[in-house]
Amino acid sequence: MSQSPVSLGTFPTPVEPAPRLAAALGLGPGDLWIKRDDLTGLGGGGNKIRKLEWVVGAALAEGADTLVTTGAPQSNHARLTAAAAARLGLSAVLVLRGTPGASRSGNLALDGLFGARLVWAGEVDRAGLDAAAAEVCARLRAGGARPALIPFGGSGVLGARGYLRCGEELDAQLPELRTVVVALGSGGTMAGLVAALGTGAVLGVDVGALADPAAAVAEFAAPLTAEKVTAEALRVRRDQVGAGYATLTGPASEALRLAARTEGLVLDPVYTARALAGLHAAVRDGDIRPGEKTVFVHTGGLPGLFGHPDTVTFAEEGAGALED
Repeated sequence: MSQSPVSLGTFPTPVEPAPRLAAALGLGPGDLWIKRDDLTGLGGGGNKIRKLEWVVGAALAEGADTLVTTGAPQSNHARLTAAAAARLGLSAVLVLRGTPGASRSGNLALDGLFGARLVWAGEVDRAGLDAAAAEVCARLRAGGARPALIPFGGSGVLGARGYLRCGEELDAQLPELRTVVVALGSGGTMAGLVAALGTGAVLGVDVGALADPAAAVAEFAAPLTAEKVTAEALRVRRDQVGAGYATLTGPASEALRLAARTEGLVLDPVYTARALAGLHAAVRDGDIRPGEKTVFVHTGGLPGLFGHPDTVTFAEEGAGALED
């Protein structure tokens, strides 16, 4: 498989101070910085672009004309795969869990705008979703297309190379950083950061996308670093999943409001809000301490907020009226 990425994003992304949010979390005014990977450019931005540069580069090297990938209905990865296909003149087929009709907003609206074709797999587990994607690829090949199956979340050893580069960016931008906090979904983002910065420097906040996300991180990171990486050695918080991946939790709701009202920073309900809630919990229990440089990686996901009815309701209810 090719080791040469294709250019899709705008890098390096900035690192910005967040003194008001830091104070609200119990940190010093110079302790908290935001790595703005929501500003990666293509298709509404987000962390998946760094991974897609590598996995799509490999697909192009193998002669693919169609990108096939999987996800939940509001998948940021699916949206950015569709955007990457449009940028490169390829077709995109998104195999999504669930059934059509629940929502056409958020990421789904952008999927259509980018020209992706959707296949609804029904209420299936991860194995069922993978099987549906394999069947779609077989149908495409039978029709003369050359599909490339892009892994769930773009995650794998190859995709993690995108976040190895991000870790190197961070090391140059804030060499004195102590902890990088990031949402942990399919594992590739945290894996790359671990490979670049070490197991002790990265705190992943599990969002509930995988049953054993630490094992995935260790698998993807180990080939990219000389450090011995095991699931047990990783810093992972699993206290923010709540009732499940697609639900809006109480701590995530508070994190959404806190980031917006202290810094004008918009998070998404599934990934970054949970990650900030995990950061707040880590400060409360002493895992992250005042006086140490902490970086929060904003991995994007804003379009998904508008496809999440509970979040839209919560946000709208927060707008107060001006009293006479």
